[in-house]
Amino acid sequence: MKLLHLAVGLVSAAALGYGAVCAGLYGFQRSLLYFPQPARMDVPSVRLPVPGADLQVSVRPVAGDKALLYFGGNAEDVSGSLPELASLFPEHSIFLMHYRGYGSSSGQPTEAALHSDAQALWDLASQSHSEITLMGRSLGSGIAMRLASQQASTQRLILVTPYDSIAEVAAAHFPWLPVRWLLKDRFDSAALAPELRVPTWVVSAENDEVIAAERTAALVQRFSPGVVRFTQISKAGHNDLQLQPAYPMAIGLAN
Repeated sequence: MKLLHLAVGLVSAAALGYGAVCAGLYGFQRSLLYFPQPARMDVPSVRLPVPGADLQVSVRPVAGDKALLYFGGNAEDVSGSLPELASLFPEHSIFLMHYRGYGSSSGQPTEAALHSDAQALWDLASQSHSEITLMGRSLGSGIAMRLASQQASTQRLILVTPYDSIAEVAAAHFPWLPVRWLLKDRFDSAALAPELRVPTWVVSAENDEVIAAERTAALVQRFSPGVVRFTQISKAGHNDLQLQPAYPMAIGLAN
C-alpha cells in the first residue's frame, strides 16, 4: 500500500510539473518567439504610425517604380541588412520594417499586429512604387506570405528559410509539449500556399538548425505547380546562407 501511495504521489507530482511547464509556455510564449533587437546601424529611417504603435522603417530610396519590402527574422536588426539588400537590389527602393518593440518601434509584437503593420507598409510603399517585391526571412516569411496573399499585384515573393507553420517548427523543437494546442501566434503559411499565384522563390539551408529543411520542404509541397522556384543551399546554416555564392541566383538574381 505504501508503494502504491508513493507511486500515485510521484505521478501526481510529475503531472503537476508537466502542467506547470505547459502553463509557463502558454504564458511566456511570445518571449520565446520574439527577440526584439535595437537598431545598431545609423541608416535613413521614416516613421510609420499604425494603430497602437509607431514604427521605424529603415529605407533606401531609389527613383523608379520598383520597391522591395523586407520582413526579417525574429532576432534580426533589419537595419544591418540594408547594405546587403541595397547591393543585391540596386534598382529598388528598399523598405525594412522594424517590428513592434524592435529598433525604435513602439508596441508589442503579435501575429495579428505584424500582419496589420505589413499592410500599412505596403500602403506606404505603393504611394510611389507600382512594382513591389516582397521578401521575408525566417519569421518574416510568414508575414510576407500573408501580405502576398492579400496583394495580387505583388511582382515577386522571396522566402528565405521559410516554414510551413510556426506551430510545426515549435513542435519539432519541443516534441514533449502540446505546442500545437498552446500557440497563440501560429503563422500558418502552409494554409496560404495553395491559393498563391505570385511568382515565388524559396531558399532553404541544408543544415538549418532553427527551421529544419523538412519544414521548408513541407511548405513548398503546398504550392500549386509552377509557382515556386526552390533552391536548397548545401552546407549552409540558418544564419549564413546569404554568404554562399549560390544565394543571389537562389533568390532570383543573376550572379
